[in-house]
Amino acid sequence: MTDLASRARTLLDLHRAPELLVLANVWDVVSARVVASTPGVRALATASHAIAATFGYADGEQIPLDLHLDMVGRIVAAVDLPVSMDLEAGYGDPGETARRAIEVGVVGGNLEDQVRPLDDAVTAVEAVLDAGRDAGIDFVLNARTDVLLLAEPGADRDLLLDDAVRRGRAYLAAGAQVVFVPGVVARSEIEALVDGLGRGRVSSMSVPGASPPGRELAELGIARVSTGPFTQRVALTALQDAVVELVAGGTLPPATRSLS
Repeated sequence: MTDLASRARTLLDLHRAPELLVLANVWDVVSARVVASTPGVRALATASHAIAATFGYADGEQIPLDLHLDMVGRIVAAVDLPVSMDLEAGYGDPGETARRAIEVGVVGGNLEDQVRPLDDAVTAVEAVLDAGRDAGIDFVLNARTDVLLLAEPGADRDLLLDDAVRRGRAYLAAGAQVVFVPGVVARSEIEALVDGLGRGRVSSMSVPGASPPGRELAELGIARVSTGPFTQRVALTALQDAVVELVAGGTLPPATRSLS
């Protein structure tokens, strides 16, 4: 088995394990090394929003794909853990984007549906998974549906959740390992997703001040929890707070550790 196939199998097994898979999203080499060296971390995921912000771009495929892939490739090369990439919506060609990601060592990814017609969205999922099969690996896809994220204000959330489940089932049937529905943080709505899609088939994002803690997500049947851009925001918040203290005549935090 090649190293790439081995990493892909490891990532797949982590998604199938009964324990919650925790993925603290990273955005550059130093953040990847810090997270990867933390006890208990078993895989990494990149955050497209955070990588784009690192280079001064807005989120939403504004960062050129070549630059995005270059950073992801550097992350992959810097760690020994399997890495999942946020493919966004596939940059106009999900299969080709996944192929290029695999070439730099990626073994899993997120793919947004942007609420495209369901047949088109399923075709995109299939194209990404075909790229994995062509490379001889079990590519682990976290299929994202944006029905709640892009919904009109005041839309019926029960109907939106029903649509998310309908789409999620189609993505799972096409071969996606898990389904991600951004905008869902309430316990009751998480339960509805798990009920509709199955235990171990739903992924979640940890949103500061809003999401249930990981131990509760595990009890609810969530397969994986990631952090999206929020880990970068945690780091930047600490930076700004330290600068405020320094400008005010204080010192840098005495508990600062040498992590780079």
